[in-house]
Amino acid sequence: MADRQRWVIKIGSALLTNDGKGLDCALMQTWVDRMVALRERGIEVVIVSSGAVAEGMTRLGWSVRPDSVHELQAAAAVGQMGLVQAWETRFQQHQLHTAQVLLTHDDLSDRKRYLNARSTLLTLLGFGVVPVVNENDTVVTDEIRFGDNDTLAALVANLVEADRLLILTDQEGLFDADPRNNADANLIREARASDPAIARVAGGGGLLGRGGMATKVRAGKLAARSGAITTIASGRSPEVLIELADGQGPGTTLLPDTSPMNARKQWLAGHLQMRGRLVLDAGAVARLRDGGSSLLPVGVVGVFGQFSRGEMVACEDEQGEGVGCGLVNYDAADARRICRKKSAEIAEVLGFMNEEELIHRDNLVVFDAGSLTPEA
Repeated sequence: MADRQRWVIKIGSALLTNDGKGLDCALMQTWVDRMVALRERGIEVVIVSSGAVAEGMTRLGWSVRPDSVHELQAAAAVGQMGLVQAWETRFQQHQLHTAQVLLTHDDLSDRKRYLNARSTLLTLLGFGVVPVVNENDTVVTDEIRFGDNDTLAALVANLVEADRLLILTDQEGLFDADPRNNADANLIREARASDPAIARVAGGGGLLGRGGMATKVRAGKLAARSGAITTIASGRSPEVLIELADGQGPGTTLLPDTSPMNARKQWLAGHLQMRGRLVLDAGAVARLRDGGSSLLPVGVVGVFGQFSRGEMVACEDEQGEGVGCGLVNYDAADARRICRKKSAEIAEVLGFMNEEELIHRDNLVVFDAGSLTPEA
């Protein structure tokens, strides 16, 4: 790990708030001390911090997480104040500044805002500032939210091209069975992020957070898209940070299968919301996977959903297996009219031609067969 230079460290709500009892300031101080030690070794740190809603619940005297979106947003607004103050105060003891960065899904799905977010984070790191990232819970809705901070942390790892994503949780890592009711459960020390077996043993979420082991495994797959190693480990002992820097292996480490993709491919692969679906014939699937080709309308046998030109759509084969995703050159109505048509026929069918491809290869991410990991 001596050559690792940039880590994204995600800390969950249960850890930060001592299982809902309020911010665990003593533990936060210990984490900060260890993060400063990482920086002294030349490792840049980006924090993805949960805990705003949980801290807001504590400040408002709520013992049960509300179901109302507006109440959750209010709790996040209240709790974010305490959360940011707590991080800034502790880093200031080391003469370091922090910066609050609140993101929504739209920030990472819009190309211009994606690049702005990336530039801001990299500039902050260049200034020696520690970015503290959270989802903007005060304005986000269920339709556009990341769903959990594990997913957000993975996308931030893609965004800044991190070497490692470290997910600190209240568990030792991922086990091959539920350790709470199986004394023979074994900790999975290392696996491939794309291995479907690890998804089958992941569990659900807890009282305070939205994420469980399933979201952490999924985060590992997302982080692997940019070549990042993911480690899921217990944050009860902050020494885990130094142990990893020393090359030791606490927790569960998920390894990427592929080499890092270029920045545009990362952005495309990071889309979580698809506006529609294109069903491809076997020939088109083969050409995309084996030849790195663009998607031509002649290879499309079905168009589903309502989407506009330039929006993200999913591509799948006739058995429903994911093939990839990309930015489409025609809206849904026009795509339906030209599917199964040769490119030379587009102008005749539509009366115009934007592009000869339905999705150009530069705007297309292709997945490995049988996985959600894009090919390099």
